[in-house]
Amino acid sequence: MNFYGVMAIYKFEMARMRRTLMQSIASPVISTSLYFIVFGSAIGPRMGAIDGIDYGAFIIPGLVMLTLLMQSISNASFAIYMPRFSGTIYEVLSAPVSYIEVVVGYVGAAATKSVILGLVILLTANFFVDYSILHPVWMLSFLVLTAVTFSLFGFILGIWADGFEKLQIVPLMVVTPLVFLGGTFYSIDMLPPLWQTLTLFNPVVYLISGFRWAFYGVSDVHVSVSVVMTLVFLAICMLVIWRIFKTGYRLRT
Repeated sequence: MNFYGVMAIYKFEMARMRRTLMQSIASPVISTSLYFIVFGSAIGPRMGAIDGIDYGAFIIPGLVMLTLLMQSISNASFAIYMPRFSGTIYEVLSAPVSYIEVVVGYVGAAATKSVILGLVILLTANFFVDYSILHPVWMLSFLVLTAVTFSLFGFILGIWADGFEKLQIVPLMVVTPLVFLGGTFYSIDMLPPLWQTLTLFNPVVYLISGFRWAFYGVSDVHVSVSVVMTLVFLAICMLVIWRIFKTGYRLRT
């Protein structure tokens, strides 16, 4: 492992976050705070408890997961797309670093940014809603695992996209609807039986369910299923990235 090569890519990407704090940190935190204000402070007291949890506290894991998924994909896709767009990707490919080290540098930085943002949002939520974390180690593990998995997915998206508009299609048209329909604002047990079954085909359900279990010990699906589903998606992303570098898809032309 070329540690210096990995750290060069990692530090470069982390420096970009420091240069754009308003866009990288402040903007997502403000947007998520609006959800806490509207759904947690305004609507929450008028809603009944779900699984014995106040509504404002119940939606916190889903809102954190929404921001985490979007930012992980955005950070990683933009990080690899810009070198392709400017042509500097060829300098990276010709450097004495393997494709594994390139991926570790870019994805590691994107996941780090997302984890930092997720923790900042959790701290911010304290100002609006009272909540507790029953399994803090599992919570942090889910946070890191999800950030890494969707940073890998974002890396794939950044290589596939041949224009800025394509970087937004999947997050806005696919990921956001899946998160809102994945139990962010409700428990899937509240749905009719047919819709409960259909919802289980939504992969985001397992992410939110596992993350909520780490907070309150309740979940829509068993926590082990959530972990397995996340690991399966992680393995698929790693396999796709291996194939991309093996064939040079959109990298050598």
